[in-house]
Amino acid sequence: MKSILITGCSSGIGYDAAHGLKRAGWRVFATCRAEADCARLRGEGLESFALDVDSSESIAAGVAEVLARTGGTLDALYNNAAFACPGAVEDLPRNALREIFETNVFGLHELTCRVIPIMRAQGHGRIVNCSSVLGIVGIRWRGAYAATKFALEGLTDILRIEMADTPIKIILIEPGPIASRIRANSIPHFERWINWRASPRRAEYEANLLKRLYEGGKPDYWQLPPSAVTTKLLRALESKSPRPRYYVTTPTYVSGIARRLLPTRLLDRAVGGR
Repeated sequence: MKSILITGCSSGIGYDAAHGLKRAGWRVFATCRAEADCARLRGEGLESFALDVDSSESIAAGVAEVLARTGGTLDALYNNAAFACPGAVEDLPRNALREIFETNVFGLHELTCRVIPIMRAQGHGRIVNCSSVLGIVGIRWRGAYAATKFALEGLTDILRIEMADTPIKIILIEPGPIASRIRANSIPHFERWINWRASPRRAEYEANLLKRLYEGGKPDYWQLPPSAVTTKLLRALESKSPRPRYYVTTPTYVSGIARRLLPTRLLDRAVGGR
C-alpha cells in the first residue's frame, strides 16, 4: 500500500483528497493544525495527527510519526495547507505578509526539504504542491495570497528542474474556484490585519469585498467540488510519467492561455474588474 502525507485536511480540498485517496487504496496520513480536527478525522476512519506547518517542531514530529508508522518510508507528499488574507495591497501590513508566507510558502518548503532525503534513500517519491489559478494570474483584493502562490510556483519549477536527475517527481496542481471554506476561513485574518475603515479604498471595500466576505452570494459560475482536485491529484500520483502541471477548472485553463498570449496591459484590463 502506497503512503501519502497530506497537510491541511480539516476541510475542503485536503479533506476530500484524504478520503478520496483512501478509497483509491492509498495509506493516507491526513494532518491538520488542530488536534480537534484530527480527532474528527480519526472518527471517520482516517489516520490523522496534528501537523502545523508554521512550527518547525511540529513538522519534525509529523515526519517522525509517519516514519514510525511506515517503517521509514513515504511514497508521496501533498502540500495543501494554506490560507488567504484578502485586502488591497496598499493596506497589507508587513506582518500580514510574513504570517501568510510562513504557512503558504516557508512551512511547505521546510516540510518538503525534510521529506526529500526519505525519498532519495528509498529511490522514489512524488511531491505535489497545491498552487492556484492565482499563481498564474492575480486579481484585485488577493495580493497576499497571489504573492504566496507565485512564490510557490517559482520554488516548485526550480525544484522540478533540480530534481530531474533523481527518481523524485515534482508536480503542481493549480485549482481555480473550488467549493471550500477558504473564504470563510480568511475572515479572521482580514479582521486582524486590514484596517479597511482607514483605507483610501474604504468605499470599494464596502461596495465589494465586505459583501463578498460576509454575505457570500452565489457560487462562482465555474466553481467545482473539491473532488475535481482529487481526480487530478490521483492522476499526478499514479501516472507513470506525470505532467509538471495539472489545471483544475475552466478559469485556470483560460488564465494559463491568457498569461502566455495577452500583452500585460490587456491582461490587466481583462482581470481588473471588481
